Amino acid sequence: MAAPAPASTRSRAARFPLGHVVATPGALDLVRTHGLDVIALVGRHAGGDWGDVSEHDAQANDRSVEGGTRVLSAYETKGGKLWVLTEADRSATTVLLPSDY
Repeated sequence: MAAPAPASTRSRAARFPLGHVVATPGALDLVRTHGLDVIALVGRHAGGDWGDVSEHDAQANDRSVEGGTRVLSAYETKGGKLWVLTEADRSATTVLLPSDY
């Protein structure tokens, strides 16, 4: 039997709809080059684990979930920083590099 996943990687119930999940070419290249688990990052985002953001930005994301504005998470990976951004209307979630914004 496999050991349980660490608490930081376990799935949480989604706190908001993601819409269509897409990624920029730069983000896809980073994911492929470094063998990153982008599905886990999107799952963390959907579950309210905002990653490497300031306390102010984390609180803004918490308000955004209820208020229907955009939600932005940032994750430091072995290949560099990746952002996960869900649009205010919840129509799409994009995985991107900060330089893609």
